[in-house]
Amino acid sequence: MDLFEHQAHDLFALHDIPTGRRRVALTPAEAAAAAAAIGGKVVIKAQVKTGGRGKAGGVRLASSPDEAAHAAERILGMDIHGHTVHSVLVTDASEIVAEYYVALLLDRAAGGFLALLSGAGGMDIESAPPELLVRAPLDIDGGLTDGLALSLCADAGLPSEVAPVLTALWRLLRAEDATLVEINPLALLADGTIRALDGKITLDDNASFRHPQHAGLAAAAPADPREAAAARKHLNYVKLDGSVGVIGNGAGLVMSTLDVVAAAGEAHGGVTPANFLDIGGGASARVMADSLEIVLADPDVTAVLVNVFGGITACDAVADGILQAYWQLTDGGGPLRAPLIVRMDGNNAEKGRRMLVAAALPGVLTAETMDGAATLAAAMARQEAP
Repeated sequence: MDLFEHQAHDLFALHDIPTGRRRVALTPAEAAAAAAAIGGKVVIKAQVKTGGRGKAGGVRLASSPDEAAHAAERILGMDIHGHTVHSVLVTDASEIVAEYYVALLLDRAAGGFLALLSGAGGMDIESAPPELLVRAPLDIDGGLTDGLALSLCADAGLPSEVAPVLTALWRLLRAEDATLVEINPLALLADGTIRALDGKITLDDNASFRHPQHAGLAAAAPADPREAAAARKHLNYVKLDGSVGVIGNGAGLVMSTLDVVAAAGEAHGGVTPANFLDIGGGASARVMADSLEIVLADPDVTAVLVNVFGGITACDAVADGILQAYWQLTDGGGPLRAPLIVRMDGNNAEKGRRMLVAAALPGVLTAETMDGAATLAAAMARQEAP
């Protein structure tokens, strides 16, 4: 279950991660009242479970309650990448000196967790140089200690004041059974303090029986229909604003695939990923059919990249699932609405690729490397010759 930003801030505060003063508003009048209560300049932020709010006009600065009401009036009801804005977060404006990116997430493929840190946070994090992003696997038992947090901050060029935020994020991740906790930006303010200015949290629905307090979070506002459909099928799907649908097994692998697609897309007119979809440990025909159906239901998707690392589920079984899913979705015909590029590695990868090549399904292509698959997907998304 993905949380809204204001819900993430509430959990941040519960676990001693510094946030600003804030209130949620459903109407312009409520936004004005919130601005008056907070005082000074405030930021009005659309509450939708997708990125790119700022570039879409869903984040506005206000210097008075009247300006806050006007900003909320313009934001409420907006459609941001297929998400309708039903509420706004009113929070105090911050005097920012520097912005950072920090995240902890479940990496199913590795059987552990992954820490991501960058000294280039904010709206343009996806276009930041890859070398600025520090990745570190985290052992489930060992966790994120104070010493490791300080070491990671040093590697990423972040001030030592960020280390306590990292360890607090780890405690939140484990205590709330989250699969993703992200702060972007984590800001250094003019007074020398560190503050989480935005946040994303994904909770593991499989652990909901341990957290009855989470039940109210799901009913806070309508969800994106594709994300709701994915949740019903136990798939981890997040809508993005690009044109290449991405499906993989393991959050770390999918995150890496998003980065590689974005990098490859720069040479093809700025093509970017259309979604994050983690199928988890299985890749049966039913799982693949459900995943492809959800991704292809997005009209923005013009190519789909399936990136799978074979482990317990071997790549030939994945290939069989893709073949069966293809026939299910096309009723024995073809091709799919958009070209499908498949990259496999790991257990029985060569056999899986041979199965797909031998089937010769229209619009289904294979690639041996992640970079090659991403380049092919970006070209196909732009309807260019591979």
